[in-house]
Amino acid sequence: MRLRLLLLFSSAALAAPVAAAANPAALPLGDGHVGAQPARGSVDACPLPSLPGGGGPGGGATGPTPWIHGTTWDSTAKPSVQGSVRWPSASYSVTVSGSSRVVRTNSLPVGAPTGVFPIAPSDPAYRYDRNPNAIRAVPTVFTLPASPRIAATPSCLPFGPIGVAVNGVEIFNALDAEKRDAAAHEVQDACGGHPGPSGAYHYHAISSCIRTSGSSTLVGYALDGFGIYVEPGATDADLDACHGRTSTVLWNGKPTRIYHYVATAEYPYTLGCFRGTTGTISGTR
Repeated sequence: MRLRLLLLFSSAALAAPVAAAANPAALPLGDGHVGAQPARGSVDACPLPSLPGGGGPGGGATGPTPWIHGTTWDSTAKPSVQGSVRWPSASYSVTVSGSSRVVRTNSLPVGAPTGVFPIAPSDPAYRYDRNPNAIRAVPTVFTLPASPRIAATPSCLPFGPIGVAVNGVEIFNALDAEKRDAAAHEVQDACGGHPGPSGAYHYHAISSCIRTSGSSTLVGYALDGFGIYVEPGATDADLDACHGRTSTVLWNGKPTRIYHYVATAEYPYTLGCFRGTTGTISGTR
């Protein structure tokens, strides 16, 4: 197994970025691409329940999904939850203390709106997804390695927070409670978020409401301390089994050659597994 993992990550690191950009009208459906070990384009999922904050089933599309076509789905045809709610009480801060990067958030989006939840019966999205959860502030502290290191072996992703976006919103893995492709099956708002049973608003893919620019933008931190970046044009074929690669990015304000995750339009969207040793999550959930 160890040899297999080394070969998998080595070949991914050497792969040239030659894949075509993802077609938003025909994105590969992630259903079935989940297992108990790392694989490119898949989620290495921990058994449930897992890390604190995992929550449980609630919400999710149960009706027809006309935007899903066999092995692909059309993000341009998928409905969004209506509404534009601002959260003036949203809070987010990042500090470095000793060997830790401490991220404090109340899980509400800073500078971005949400839809109206629970989804109202009058909302066209209600036909497809009757998410009953209301958004609420969920104070949470992520204590992450300030200088992350690649672990001897990768580790699985929990059901619940796997990181936090730079606007304070929690990032979950690519799966819904039924281990389907959450971005495809669940109906989110216009910013790509929705609440779970705890009330914590979260993303399964990086939100289009987070501003990016240039060839690489830091958009979040994974629970193992590595950064999550948007790098336009990147696809699964460019990345390793954890959905990352080593290259020079702006890290702590300086150009640094470091391992990092790359958010893409393709499943698994942010992470496929943890490449480093994870930190901790604490708070009231």
